[in-house]
Amino acid sequence: MPNYAFLAIAIVAEVIGTSALKASEGFSNLLPSILVVVGYGVAFYCLSMTLRTLPVGIAYAVWSGAGIVLVSLLGWMLYGQKLDLWAMLGIGLIIAGVLILNLLSKSTVH
Repeated sequence: MPNYAFLAIAIVAEVIGTSALKASEGFSNLLPSILVVVGYGVAFYCLSMTLRTLPVGIAYAVWSGAGIVLVSLLGWMLYGQKLDLWAMLGIGLIIAGVLILNLLSKSTVH
């Protein structure tokens, strides 16, 4: 499986785990708690597979940046959390950073 496919799976699994963390209510709800553990397990496994070919700094920057953006959007959609202008600007800058790393940087090539 290509390294970016593993990275995409890692990002989605981490977002599922993090989103379920709130619903787990301190690990007192069983199903969301299971999603947290499985989500993070899959995320870390796939991230480790990504690190076979991508530098750790680049892979982690993309993983965490994309995760921040997606979790923020899910928090807004699922939990009604507010995103003010500054939050949206910050999220936009994170997206710009991830795009710059992937489209312009030569650091992703060994």
